[in-house]
Amino acid sequence: MSSKPRNILAAERHKARHYALQALYQWYMAAAPLGRIETEFRTDYDFAHVDLEYFQALLHGVPATVDELEAVIGPLLDRKLDDLDPIERSLLRMGVFELMQRIDVPYKVVINESVSLAKKFGATDGHKYINGVLDRAAHQLRKPEIDAAS
Repeated sequence: MSSKPRNILAAERHKARHYALQALYQWYMAAAPLGRIETEFRTDYDFAHVDLEYFQALLHGVPATVDELEAVIGPLLDRKLDDLDPIERSLLRMGVFELMQRIDVPYKVVINESVSLAKKFGATDGHKYINGVLDRAAHQLRKPEIDAAS
């Protein structure tokens, strides 16, 4: 556990997700090597107040498990996976990755952060779609946590 205050850690993770979404979008759209994308981001952006480990976990973890993530996402959609906007697809991959792999992060935080990024980068009302899909994913992947909160 980090010795940083919770609000500082949350802000650093928010920035890590912000950059990770952009990097994952670039990986998806341009099929650029992850190492090159990471180097580019770390060179072009100020990472002084970014949770670098979290950024790296998302940037490298999502592509490494993309088939598994999309197997979870696919049945939760009302359309084909290929019909998703690239930002929505990247956000859903990242959100489901966090729900599956980062149980140290509360499911509500994962959903709220994803919705926030969808509002910033996604299409109009795309955040509502992200919220709905990730809520269904959370009920599937984090049922004990959700039941305990009820």
